[in-house]
Amino acid sequence: MSLLDEIYKQTLLQHYKHPQNFGVLPPPVVSTPGVNPACGDQLELHLRLEGGQITQALWQGQGCAISMASASMMTGLIRGKTIPEALDLVAKFKAMIVDGAEPAPELGDLKVLAGVHKLPARVKCATLAWNTLEEALQRGR
Repeated sequence: MSLLDEIYKQTLLQHYKHPQNFGVLPPPVVSTPGVNPACGDQLELHLRLEGGQITQALWQGQGCAISMASASMMTGLIRGKTIPEALDLVAKFKAMIVDGAEPAPELGDLKVLAGVHKLPARVKCATLAWNTLEEALQRGR
């Protein structure tokens, strides 16, 4: 395993073992559940939207390391973004995971999940939080 692979593995495991932005926001918020029945991953995303901007983002759930790390990193990345900016990040993340596109610089540490596109059974794990975000933003408009 290369040094870069080891760093990526450590980042993924760090977010899995010590998830960031884990919790529930008090109302009024947009709360949206997400489930991956193939793997058993489940989460609930809580967003506070003010003036078309995501001012707070928390999540709670359980699942595999990939889905939990993805949710942990995603919620940190989207805080402070406008709805269009967040939807643009969704598109860039899905292009990386589903299509194998080069990681966009805006995705930051989420590039550690780029190799998931080679594991079709894990694509739904990585995109669960992002699909849930997309649904939440559609509801919150």
